[in-house]
Amino acid sequence: MATSKKDQRREARERMREEREARARREKLRGRVLIGGALVAVLALAVGIGLYVSQPSADDEAAGKPFVQPANTTGKDGIVIPYGKADAKNVLSVWLDPRCPYCAGVEIGLGKTIKEQADAGTYRVEYHFATFLDKALGGGKGSKRAVNALGAAANESPEKFMEYLQVLYKNHPEKETDDKFGSTATLLDLANQVPGLRTPAFNKAVKELTYMPWVEKVGQAFYDQNMQGTPDVSINGTKLTVNSGQGIDSITPDAFKKLITDNLK
Repeated sequence: MATSKKDQRREARERMREEREARARREKLRGRVLIGGALVAVLALAVGIGLYVSQPSADDEAAGKPFVQPANTTGKDGIVIPYGKADAKNVLSVWLDPRCPYCAGVEIGLGKTIKEQADAGTYRVEYHFATFLDKALGGGKGSKRAVNALGAAANESPEKFMEYLQVLYKNHPEKETDDKFGSTATLLDLANQVPGLRTPAFNKAVKELTYMPWVEKVGQAFYDQNMQGTPDVSINGTKLTVNSGQGIDSITPDAFKKLITDNLK
C-alpha cells in the first residue's frame, strides 16, 4: 500500500525527533569526552555551557604544600592505589574521575564484584584517578578534593579506601555540574558511613588538603599515559567495555565476570 503524504510527513518528523534526541544524548556523554594533546572545546548544549578539556595547570590548593604520599599507594610518587593480593598474576586497571557519572555507574554496578574477585585472588586492582572534570565543567574542586579524601582513606588502609570509594559513588551528585564533592564538610560527612574511617589523621588530611600535591601528580598521570576518558577498565592490558550503553549503567556482574574469565592469564 502506498504511503500517503501525511504519513510521510509524520515519519519525517519522527526521524527528526529521534535524531535530535540521539544528538542530545551524545552531547551529555561528557564524562567520556576524548582528551587530545591540544585544547579541546566541546559545546555541551544539554546544560548550556562550554566544556573545555586541556592539560591541567597547577592547583592553587596544592601551592606551597609539601608533597606527602599516602600510605598503601604504589608506583612513582604513589600515583596508584592498589587493592588485593600483591602476588596476584592478573591485574585489573581502573581509571576513574570522581565527578564522572559513568564512573559512578561502573562502581555502583560492579564495585562489589570487583572487590569480591580481588579478595579471591582473581586479580589485583590498580586504581588510577583523573581530575579533568573540574576544569572541563567550567571550574570546580570536587574531583581533586575527592581524590585527596580517597588518598586519606588509602592512608588508613586499602579496605577503608575501597569502602569509601563505594560510598562516594553511591552518593554521587545527580548532575555532573554539581560540585558536591568540592565541599570538605560533605566528604567528611560521607566518611561517617565507613566505620572507623574518621580518625584524627583522616579528618586533618581532608580539612587541610594534605595530599593535594600528590593529587596533582595522580591527575597528571592521566595525560602522561595518554588516557582517552573515564571510566577506563582493562585486564592485563586488554580494555573492557563496562558501560551498558543504556544511560550511565554498567554491564551486569555476570557479563563482567565473563569478560574477566576470557582475558585471564
